[in-house]
Amino acid sequence: MKNFLLSVCVLISVLTPAFAIDMTGEIDAATAKVLPKVIEWRRHIHQYPELSNRETNTAKFVEDHLRKLGIEVRTGVAKTGVIGILKGAQPGPVIGLRADMDALPVTERNSLPFASKVTSEFNGQKVGVMHACGHDSHVAMLMGTAEILSSMKDKIKGTVVFIFQPAEEGAPEGEEGGAPLMIKEGVMTSPKIDAVFGIHINSQTEVGKIKYKSGAAMASSDWFSIKVKGKQTHGSQPWFGIDPIAAATQIYTGLQMIVARESELTKAPVVIGVRENIIPEEMTMSGTIRTLDAAMRKDVHEKIRLTATKIAESMGATAEVSIATKTLVTYNTPDLVKRMLPSLEKAAGKENVTENEWTTGAEDFSFFGEKAPSFFFFVGGMKKGQDPKTAAAHHTPDFMIDDSRLDVGIKAFANIVFDY
Repeated sequence: MKNFLLSVCVLISVLTPAFAIDMTGEIDAATAKVLPKVIEWRRHIHQYPELSNRETNTAKFVEDHLRKLGIEVRTGVAKTGVIGILKGAQPGPVIGLRADMDALPVTERNSLPFASKVTSEFNGQKVGVMHACGHDSHVAMLMGTAEILSSMKDKIKGTVVFIFQPAEEGAPEGEEGGAPLMIKEGVMTSPKIDAVFGIHINSQTEVGKIKYKSGAAMASSDWFSIKVKGKQTHGSQPWFGIDPIAAATQIYTGLQMIVARESELTKAPVVIGVRENIIPEEMTMSGTIRTLDAAMRKDVHEKIRLTATKIAESMGATAEVSIATKTLVTYNTPDLVKRMLPSLEKAAGKENVTENEWTTGAEDFSFFGEKAPSFFFFVGGMKKGQDPKTAAAHHTPDFMIDDSRLDVGIKAFANIVFDY
């Protein structure tokens, strides 16, 4: 009987993967130690935000930190991007961890001691600049992750690529930028990344919690422009002309009918929204299209073109439609999500990790997901006990997060590295 038990024990030890080392305790301790610095970094970045493709000081801040850690650094990627490469003591897979660095042309409206007072120029206009989406916290969390992983280098079997990305919110007019430009410049191929992970703070999710969605998680974002051409005439004699504004209002109604009556909304949501005012004589409508299904996206594009051109023709006008892709559907690879879910539960506690519904928000992290299996998830930034309905939305002057639990994101990233 003893010999049989010994045989079973030997067999179990042989079948147990050599890489199955539980690093949770060590990660928790290291994260607790680095958290005060992470909060300090986040507040510094928040106070001195920079717009897309202009993140030079933020990039230098990140670069200096990575170099102090002894991590290989590449700068100037996609204009201002920074890449850190940490090679573990033993060979293994290559994992990408991404944080976006850019702020928004929004004037901050609160009394925080580290509130932004920065102004800049965006597309020819003077604007306030604010981290109104939480990218400052993403940078700080990834800097913290880099610090603790560099201290555990001898236990890492593989390579970690820290991706500090510029221009997630979109490059200025006439410029390239963001994830597509980083990919063009080799971020996913040198070294070749086997899986890529991204994180986003959420102002309406309570601190200490993580939310995720397997499969299609965030919408694609396409920007459309419809130029309606009529015939000018005196305002007192409309019958001698063709009013492009009248045609445009009918086109707008037609576009909303695509959403309300022609899209299968039980399958996935569709949003078509106009965001700019029309102009007289020859007017232009600009807006956004959000979809979570590739076939629906193609169908909506075709219907927008057909609706706009035919309504314009029916009124004697013409309509030119252009549609530009800004992001793809952010798709979380289901097998990867299932495999890495325990890593998130180690970081936040099983009871604090929940699967969310999809969102019509968009992320250019989606382009990384075209090149490798990917997983993008949300970390809570709303103070404990607050009603989510009272929390200011992202991209608004009142946007605010509680940065006391950024440790959750750091632990999630670190556990993912070892568990993968």
